[in-house]
Amino acid sequence: MAGGQERILKRRIKSVQATKKITKAMELIAASRIVKAMGRINDARPYLGAMTKVVEDLAASAGLPKSTYLAEPFAGARGYLVIGSDRGLCGSFNSAALRLVETSIKELARQGSSFALVTVGKKALGFFRYRQISIAHSVVGVTERPTYAHAQEIADAVLSMFDSGAATTFDVVTTRFYSSGLQKLEVIPLLPIEPEKFTKGLSGQALDFEVEPSPEEIIDPLLRMYVAEVIFALLLEASASEYAYRQRAMKSATENAEELIKKYTRIMNRARQDSITTEIMEIVGGAEALRGAANSDELD
Repeated sequence: MAGGQERILKRRIKSVQATKKITKAMELIAASRIVKAMGRINDARPYLGAMTKVVEDLAASAGLPKSTYLAEPFAGARGYLVIGSDRGLCGSFNSAALRLVETSIKELARQGSSFALVTVGKKALGFFRYRQISIAHSVVGVTERPTYAHAQEIADAVLSMFDSGAATTFDVVTTRFYSSGLQKLEVIPLLPIEPEKFTKGLSGQALDFEVEPSPEEIIDPLLRMYVAEVIFALLLEASASEYAYRQRAMKSATENAEELIKKYTRIMNRARQDSITTEIMEIVGGAEALRGAANSDELD
C-alpha cells in the first residue's frame, strides 16, 4: 500500500472520529434538555388551565359577552405565526413547518389574497428573507428557553395586527410535543377564538356570582391574556420538540460516523493486505529469479 494513501485514510478516520465525539455530545445534551423542557411544559399547564376556567366561569355566570376575539372567521388577510428554531442540526424540525407556510402563502398569492407573517427563530427569519417574503414581525433568541415575556411580545404583535385588520385570522404553525418519541407538525387556529372552547362543557345551569366592573369590560383583557398564554404553551412545546429532533438527528449522525469509520478501516486494511501480498509476490519472484540465475551458472 502506498504510504500516501494510508496517511489520507488515517486522516479521514481521525476526522470522522472527532466529528463522532461532537455529535455524541450534542445528542446527550439534547436528551438532558428534553427533560428540563418537559418540566417547563408541565409547570405552565396549570396557569393555562386556570385562564381557561376563568373564561368558562364567566360564560357560565352571564354568558360570553360579544368580543372581536370571539367573532366567527371571515374573509380577509390570513395571518401565520410560524415557530422555528434559532439553531440548526435538528433534522426536519424547521424545514417541514417553513415549507408548509411557504406553500400556503404561494397559494394565497395565486388567489390574490393578502397575508401577515410573524416568525419566531433565526431559521424562519432567514428562510423567508431569502425568498423575499414580507415579514410583519419577527422574534429571535427565543427557542433555547422561552419565557412569558417572549410570548407576550409575540401576542402583542399578533393581536395588534388582528385589531387593525391587517389579518382577520391567525394560525400557528408549530411542532406539538406529545412525548419524547412523538412530535407532530400542526396548524392551530389562534384567532378568532371559537366560543365553544369555553362553552362546550357547560351544563346549562348558570353560576351565581358577580363580575366587576362588568363582563363586557373584562372579556377582551381576559382573552388577550389567554392568547398570550396559549402562545407561551406552544413555544414551550416547540422548544421541547426541537431538542427531541436534535437528539434524533445527532444520534443518526453518530451512527453514520461509526459506519464511515468502519468503511475507511476496511478499505485501509484491504489495501494494506493487498500491499503485503504484492510485496511477498515480489520477494518470491525475486528468489525464483535468483534461483534460476544460479542454476544457469552451474550449467555453464
